[in-house]
Amino acid sequence: MYDSPDIVKAEEAKLKLCGERVYPLAEGALYWPSENCLIVADLHFEKGSSYAARGVHLPPYDTSATLTRLEELVARLKPASVIALGDSFHDGEARARIAPVDAARIKNLTNACDWVWIAGNHDPLPEGFGGTIAAEVRRASLTFRHEPAPAPATGEVAGHLHPCAVVRVRGRRLRRRCFASDGTRLILPAFGAYTGGLNVCDDAYSGLFAGRDFHAWMMGRDQVVPVAAGRLVPDRML
Repeated sequence: MYDSPDIVKAEEAKLKLCGERVYPLAEGALYWPSENCLIVADLHFEKGSSYAARGVHLPPYDTSATLTRLEELVARLKPASVIALGDSFHDGEARARIAPVDAARIKNLTNACDWVWIAGNHDPLPEGFGGTIAAEVRRASLTFRHEPAPAPATGEVAGHLHPCAVVRVRGRRLRRRCFASDGTRLILPAFGAYTGGLNVCDDAYSGLFAGRDFHAWMMGRDQVVPVAAGRLVPDRML
């Protein structure tokens, strides 16, 4: 009912996850048309102010920048629900540091739809911003949680690992955030402005995809492109 050209751009690729059609978006979020649901991972609000408190000074605009991208997606897709897959706030003190205007923007988002905060390892109880909090959520054939289970898990949608992928194109190194999926499990890239990426060839992904039979859906400026795992290279080889 929601899967129409007015909702998702023609250039946005889709993948099948346990029979469910989902769209990995170039902005770094996942859209599930049949449920009109938007999924984001690892927003890490107030990471910049956390680093500043430890003497590492970064421009204090990460929360605002992340919110702007998220607001634009919500305005375009008009989701009935949003699931944030944990580590939405960088630490337990983020609530005290966040600017009032940004706190108000978050509450506007959570009031606009059915919003679920999945508890993460950085923010086990992201309270005070509206929405509901859950350890994990199951809808249809999919289960949403923060950290991937250590063994293959059918229908799992997770974050936590901040996946990115590297390929060589015409002798040049191309490194991009990515979605990683084998059709039964999907790991989302981090959405936050100051979040880095962990190469999907790293040992941390060992065992998550049987026999490295997966694709990295690499994020470009306007689209995501699926790349077979066999074409990917680890950082240490470059």
